[in-house]
Amino acid sequence: MISIKIYKQGNDILIGACDEKLLGKKFTEGKLQINVSKEFYDGERINTDTLKRYLEDATIANLVGEIAVKCAIELGFIDPECVIKIKGIPHAQMVRMI
Repeated sequence: MISIKIYKQGNDILIGACDEKLLGKKFTEGKLQINVSKEFYDGERINTDTLKRYLEDATIANLVGEIAVKCAIELGFIDPECVIKIKGIPHAQMVRMI
């Protein structure tokens, strides 16, 4: 499952989505660090079909984990060459200019 939290500000929709098993964990590798905080990512539990619908509406997305990032790649929102890995955990961000 994927945990997703949605933030709306004006016309922007930001989603924080991560593989559920990563919630509350922190990963550090060299100068890179990601904190998969419950405050930011912990929300509704969804499957990849539902994540696809949210990504289609999002203007900003912050994605962590194999399942969440793979879903965004399959939809063409994330270029696989732009995914970073921290301690083997994929992380990608998307911004859509409307």
